[in-house]
Amino acid sequence: MSEKVEKDEISGTQTTGHEWDGIKELDTPMPRWWLWTMYGTIIWAIGYWIVMPAWPMISSYTSGFLGYSSRGVLEEELKEANAAHAADREALLKADLNKVHDNAQLYQFAVRGGKSAFAVNCSQCHGSGAQGAPGYPNLNDDDWLWGGNVDTIYQTIRYGIRSDHEDTRVGEMPAFVTSEMLDKNQVNDAAEYVLSLSGRDTDKEAAARGQAVFKENCASCHGENAKGGRDFGAPNLTDAIWFYGGDKKTILRTISKGRHGVMPAWINRLDDVTIRELTLYVHSLGGGE
Repeated sequence: MSEKVEKDEISGTQTTGHEWDGIKELDTPMPRWWLWTMYGTIIWAIGYWIVMPAWPMISSYTSGFLGYSSRGVLEEELKEANAAHAADREALLKADLNKVHDNAQLYQFAVRGGKSAFAVNCSQCHGSGAQGAPGYPNLNDDDWLWGGNVDTIYQTIRYGIRSDHEDTRVGEMPAFVTSEMLDKNQVNDAAEYVLSLSGRDTDKEAAARGQAVFKENCASCHGENAKGGRDFGAPNLTDAIWFYGGDKKTILRTISKGRHGVMPAWINRLDDVTIRELTLYVHSLGGGE
């Protein structure tokens, strides 16, 4: 490779002085339009840094000459939206929840607001379609642990289940083996009996023994007929709807170690209008009583 600088005989363009296998590299200048474009972007960037938020700092950022804030714009838009719906929000706050459906416009406003609030606050556990998951109830069916009318749904959302609020709903599935109330054989018999309640094949002798175990230890919450008890949030064990799972392994785990799921109290997280919207939306999903 040669470092000699010279002009190309054909084009008259100066070479870079580089040569590989007899091929010389021309030092062709950049097109002016390209250079002006580059200079323009530099000027634009400097101008942007001056007028717009740009540079991060330790606990803040440079606000720029214009003082623009996308967060501020959002807050302003939310204020405008709330102001536009202030009358509807006030009406919903004062309304009897059981009679809101008589006012078609107010009911539609509440359900739409509840759907939005559900997506933000509830879908993480209950699913985007409120279909539930193991340990999180399906809100579309008519199987309710605590009740599915407007008043009970409102109370559940407001105060939660086993939450830290003093008015929370309280009900607990004991850990019968962990707390040494039953031995493993008794739990196995009880599981066989529970399986038999929904018409599945079981060990009939074990299920017969399990019936006695159930009556002595479980009927006080689930009921003598195992149809559930809403005072304690005890599920119906005779249908095909299962909270944590209906296979024998899951039932054994539930009886042995108990269940202690928590529904948060939203009273200190959401305003009462939003809780009312959520109540009406959940009730409208198809399983509301």
